Amino acid sequence: MSNDGILILGSNEVDSLLAGRETEVIEIVESAYVAHQRGESSLPHSTFLRFPGDDTNRIIALPAFLGDGFDVAGMKWISSFPGNVRQGMERASAVLILNSRATGRPETILEGSIISARRTAASAAAAARVLLAARTPERVGLVGTGVINLEVARSLRAALPAVHRFLLFDLDAARAGRFAASLREILGEVEVAIAGSLDELLAASPLVSFATTALRPYVSDLSACVPGAVLLHVSLRDLTPEAILACDNVVDDPDHVCRAQTSVHLAEQATGGRDFIRCTLADILQGAAPARRGDGSIAVFSPFGLGVLDIAVGARVAGWAREAGRGTFIPSFLPAGQGETV
Repeated sequence: MSNDGILILGSNEVDSLLAGRETEVIEIVESAYVAHQRGESSLPHSTFLRFPGDDTNRIIALPAFLGDGFDVAGMKWISSFPGNVRQGMERASAVLILNSRATGRPETILEGSIISARRTAASAAAAARVLLAARTPERVGLVGTGVINLEVARSLRAALPAVHRFLLFDLDAARAGRFAASLREILGEVEVAIAGSLDELLAASPLVSFATTALRPYVSDLSACVPGAVLLHVSLRDLTPEAILACDNVVDDPDHVCRAQTSVHLAEQATGGRDFIRCTLADILQGAAPARRGDGSIAVFSPFGLGVLDIAVGARVAGWAREAGRGTFIPSFLPAGQGETV
């Protein structure tokens, strides 16, 4: 393969290469978290491109480098336009570019929204497994019935195979109904019900995943929760600062999650510090911190979504594609050149 060409992997190829590999993706994500925690990464803050007079739509750039056996650099460029759903399109769309660590030249361009959804779900499943100490929750509550929670459910089944009961809540009841059908189709023999309210879901679910498009916190009272529940706060802006401060908080990276008006960021602003964040998921994975605080409090995992996860999963997908001869290779995509002459 010439070094001036580039491999292109579209959504169908990415999806098929990831099919059935949920356990592998969880392991990749855990390895990436640990490598990042050990300083084997370079991870600038994400850059948010917003539009004048529009606080709903955005495009985000996530550059990253990850060493420790991955040795890949790259960037995810992902947009979130919630209005797309009404037009029959996905809310998020993305591309992922992977660069050679040796030359800096781009080597692979992948459709990025599927990788983004799978790595997000894998991080949530990894957190659920350690925060629950591998216990199977009686029921999993899913708040928001879009692509992300569908992938979370899929990954949870890989991490906790005995999970078979799901309770859904969405402001759009019809959407929740379609989601229930999709969940049964993907996971097979599972029990799926739709809650009439958020409190009903919280009261019945020891494990809850929030994956909504909320721009501002709206959940201030967690008294309905099962004692010691685990909340996967994937969408980051559902819980009020007061709710966050009452919980046992685990994050992926404090410097990244305390930005962009996330609930954790608002809690930092309210208290003037980050003492309410107990540890990172990588701390628990490495045995540097216990899984839970030990006082029976509700545990909240708030993952900002680190670019190192995207490039780690993307690099493996690219490797699988090359092994299988998948994708479209465009030769002479880059100028061949003769080197600098001045």
